[in-house]
Amino acid sequence: MLPSLTNQQLTDIANEYGTPVYVYDAGQIAARYHKLTDAFKGHPTRFFYACKALTNVNVLKYIKRLGASLDCVSINEVKIGLLAGFGAKDILFTPNCVDFGEIMEGVELGVRINIDSIAMLERFGNHYGSSYPVCIRINPHIVAGGNYKISTGHIDSKFGISIHQLRHIERVVKTTGLHVEGLHMHTGSEIKDIDVFLQGLDIMFGVAAQFDELEFIDLGSGFKVPYKEDELETDVYALGARVAEATARYEHETKRKVEIWFEPGKYLVSEAGYLVTRVNLIKHTTATVFAGINSGFNQLIRPMFYDSYHRITNISNPDGPNRIYTVVGNICETDTFAWDRVLNEVKEGDYLVFHNAGAYGFEMSSSFNSRLRPAEVMVEDGVPKLIRRRQTLEDLLNGQVL
Repeated sequence: MLPSLTNQQLTDIANEYGTPVYVYDAGQIAARYHKLTDAFKGHPTRFFYACKALTNVNVLKYIKRLGASLDCVSINEVKIGLLAGFGAKDILFTPNCVDFGEIMEGVELGVRINIDSIAMLERFGNHYGSSYPVCIRINPHIVAGGNYKISTGHIDSKFGISIHQLRHIERVVKTTGLHVEGLHMHTGSEIKDIDVFLQGLDIMFGVAAQFDELEFIDLGSGFKVPYKEDELETDVYALGARVAEATARYEHETKRKVEIWFEPGKYLVSEAGYLVTRVNLIKHTTATVFAGINSGFNQLIRPMFYDSYHRITNISNPDGPNRIYTVVGNICETDTFAWDRVLNEVKEGDYLVFHNAGAYGFEMSSSFNSRLRPAEVMVEDGVPKLIRRRQTLEDLLNGQVL
């Protein structure tokens, strides 16, 4: 069982820093990371935190102290990672559909480059030849993940180079003299079936035969995080054992050593995050009872964007009788967080907490309706620390020409 913050801790933070407020439990992040390193200790494995899930520089500094490397998808994520103290070779830069200048900037910063299109691979090879190593992202055409919106390995995905274009990849590498140091794949999120990873690894082993200088195979991530009490998560111990077994067999047969990499994002930070909100009003209609809170999809868009479920608890009245509510926000759009949700009786002024809010919560927030983005607080060893102040009107106007 992962450690968790108490209702009293969350209430105290809400009282001190106001609401809405994102709260992150460092202990939960550490527990997740140590579980991964323990599960995959049977073979040399590296973990690159996919920082698009949560990029606050204080969180990155903490994850670096745990021993992780960093996975970035934009040049600004790279720069924040370097600012957080990650070494350039501990950062994997995997952009998609960006200008070549952004990739050149990554090279200038010395980070590892991961390329996912034939056109960009050819351009990179013609520009750098063998002088700068590169990783290639393959689309293995494996459909995985909770739904099509979060699946990235299907045939219609914009991510990666199709496995059926392998001959084209080989021609580009041979013609330009590219030094291919790694192969990468990522099939989606919310993957419960570990055979998906093993199937992908088998495909990567087949592709690896074409590249003599290969050092690592990156299987991305997509480890399932439970959002409901009866949901199961990815069995990382079973996966670790089978990956170690498959890799040992490959190394014995080919007489080649290879590291295995993973890119956990949501898996590390999702359960560590809480969004604490305050109830503005209780509104009775002929159809339902609305609990209207002082947040909206400008601060947690996942339920509206992905139809995602977040457990909601009333920490102000945890022992109250059960009632049915539709939880909605204060945005001038339909921002329904939950229909017909059973909660302990809710009154105006109560604090409602959204659980599993650490990944793609604050990170996907906006200032829609000119609402202010919330504060962020991290709790380490029981001590809360403000790691991002609440946005102000001056912040909203910053950059505008008055």
